Amino acid sequence: MKSMTGFGKETFQNDQYQIDVELKSVNQRFLDIQLRAPKEVNSYDLAIRQVIKNTLERGRIEAYINITQTSTGNKEVRVHWELVDQLFGSLQKKLHDTYGTISFDPVESMNQLLNNTDYVEVIEGQETDEAFGDLVLATVAKAVEKIDKSRLQEGEKIQQVLSNYGQDFIQLVTELATFVEVYEKEYQERFEMKLNDWLGGQVDESRLLTEMAILLEKGDIHEELDRLVIHIEKLQELLKQKTPVGRELDFLIQEMNREVNTIGSKSSSIEIKNSVIQMKTILEKIREQIQNIE
Repeated sequence: MKSMTGFGKETFQNDQYQIDVELKSVNQRFLDIQLRAPKEVNSYDLAIRQVIKNTLERGRIEAYINITQTSTGNKEVRVHWELVDQLFGSLQKKLHDTYGTISFDPVESMNQLLNNTDYVEVIEGQETDEAFGDLVLATVAKAVEKIDKSRLQEGEKIQQVLSNYGQDFIQLVTELATFVEVYEKEYQERFEMKLNDWLGGQVDESRLLTEMAILLEKGDIHEELDRLVIHIEKLQELLKQKTPVGRELDFLIQEMNREVNTIGSKSSSIEIKNSVIQMKTILEKIREQIQNIE
């Protein structure tokens, strides 16, 4: 069992660049990958997403990829000479037309232009390393392994919590089933006593049994209790599975809630209604936990 909450980070570095990959995940109904990466990685977008999908099946995944150049070997200075020529030509013409022949120092002017990125800029050379894409994907894969491990560790903690809740729930069901047996017997005795008080000794035994059967059937919750036992056994079985079970657990808890609601609607006993409240409380705690399960 895995949680949908996790974190993984991996870094690769060689003499040309450093690749940093950071993955964060939170609960989400489906798999939602939010990828933030520099333009150098754009061509590997689909491949990166597939690496993540191969391991993670649910959750909102925020993937951050950063590429840092560790060498200046692939940087180059680009001078926009056409703009420089236009600037100097325009200056010379303006000075000549306005003031006559006036000379100016082009070296000093050029020094000033060096700090202006409109004329001179340092750009990153085009990545020519064919292994770059493979290194990016390999770094992503290692980050995925780490986030998967953290999700598994968190899932084991949730599994233990859910297992404990399951034990508490089955104990309530067992206690309620025992109480119902005693309650039905006492209810029958009280019913007979009231009829005798009202009718004296003139009680039709067959009619009494018929009426009693009808009343008991209306309030019979044995079937719901049996199904709850089956559901809780299924819950414990799902908790042991290695494959994603979040959706199945969510459906199972909905079914258990329906059974508990039916028990509450059938019963007028305060003791039974108190048990129903306790069972619904446990089911709500389980439901909150399974929202984080993959």
